[in-house]
Amino acid sequence: MRRAVMLACALGAQALPALGQASLSEIVAAASRAEVVVLGEVHDNPGHHALQAQVLEGIGPSAIVFEMIGAEAARGITPEMAGDAQALAAHLDWANSGWPDFSYYAPLFAYGAEVPVYGALIGREAAQGAFAQGAAEVFAGDAALFGLSAALPEAEQAAREAEQMAAHCDALPEDILPGFVEAQRLRDAALAEAALEALAVHGGPVAVITGNGHARRDWGVPALIARAAPEVAVFSLGQFEAVPEGDQPFDLWALSEPVDRPDPCAAFR
Repeated sequence: MRRAVMLACALGAQALPALGQASLSEIVAAASRAEVVVLGEVHDNPGHHALQAQVLEGIGPSAIVFEMIGAEAARGITPEMAGDAQALAAHLDWANSGWPDFSYYAPLFAYGAEVPVYGALIGREAAQGAFAQGAAEVFAGDAALFGLSAALPEAEQAAREAEQMAAHCDALPEDILPGFVEAQRLRDAALAEAALEALAVHGGPVAVITGNGHARRDWGVPALIARAAPEVAVFSLGQFEAVPEGDQPFDLWALSEPVDRPDPCAAFR
């Protein structure tokens, strides 16, 4: 599979224009300078997971945080189980999880045979609580540390609501969009908290496997870590199936061949 990798430079949370093509070695070199490495993805694209595995191989993470599993499930993963895809999938009840085929993720989880695995999945009840009451009300950690107790700037709130509307095929009532944003903020905070916990225990680099939305430097996990622990160096990778328009909020971004999937908006119609 041909994979074009485009390099973009970022300063803090500001994304700058893409500057040109970069090799895997350049991606690994950039990630190796960070203490937390956030590797974004489109969940059902196997090329994205293949690149994540290559980056993990290159940086040798001290621990890995997964968006896809909960903390309790992660604690139950033994080194032996991490190397047995069938046993691990059963332990995680992956068939009923709603995530794409486990074969995409198995090579990433296999690193659990060498390093600890952390889970940051937000359960349905917590997500519904954030939707109804706000992320700060249901976050188990220090909500203020990650900015959850403060309202978002007006422009960011509007941009995030627009993103949620677009992600749901422009089919949502506008009055429920703030609830979707709060649930997303809760997920960002859980990932950032787990990454910082892993970093404190194991040192860097800690890798985070997550969707592109959480990998954004402007308001995703990197932004929350910058707020909670500004001394921590964070690298973020976004992954796409086509060249995106405009500047992108990642340190680097990459392309993989698109997946042939059903129209995601068909259900809304």
